Amino acid sequence: MSFLNVEIKASCNNADFIREYLLSHRAEFKGVDHQTDTYFNVNNGRLKLREGNIETNLIYYERADQHGPKNSNFNLVKINDTDGLKEALIKSIGIKVIVKKKREIYYIKNVKFHIDEVENLESFVEIEAGNILADLSQQELKEQCDFYMTELKIKSEDLVNVSYSDMLLQKDK
Repeated sequence: MSFLNVEIKASCNNADFIREYLLSHRAEFKGVDHQTDTYFNVNNGRLKLREGNIETNLIYYERADQHGPKNSNFNLVKINDTDGLKEALIKSIGIKVIVKKKREIYYIKNVKFHIDEVENLESFVEIEAGNILADLSQQELKEQCDFYMTELKIKSEDLVNVSYSDMLLQKDK
């Protein structure tokens, strides 16, 4: 099944402010997840296997690299045999890049917030207004994303257009 997020990623130099805002607005704290995202070579979109202590999924997504809130169409598959799937994917299509991060996960209703520390990069905040938990239109999801960008004082110049995988690949050049 396919879902939609309207999301942003931004450099984060105010994690304490964001954490305090979320907790004071009754965000549900899901915990700290130590995640390894293995990106695989695919012809279109992005395919990653996320291995974490909270989230372990195979995720395929298509998202434009654009400034500001952007649509991300995705499929999410829960995985029971992570090692077997990873081995089959490595043998069949190969690894593109591996992203390791420490992620704090929060929810306010259908909006998911991440405070990430990405290995070999920096700290980031993400807002994902999604229809996986609510039947909302693209416009309603964008309004939620815009609202929280304002509330969390995220500036346009802090927004990041690309994925962590792209940043790591560019850094290695």
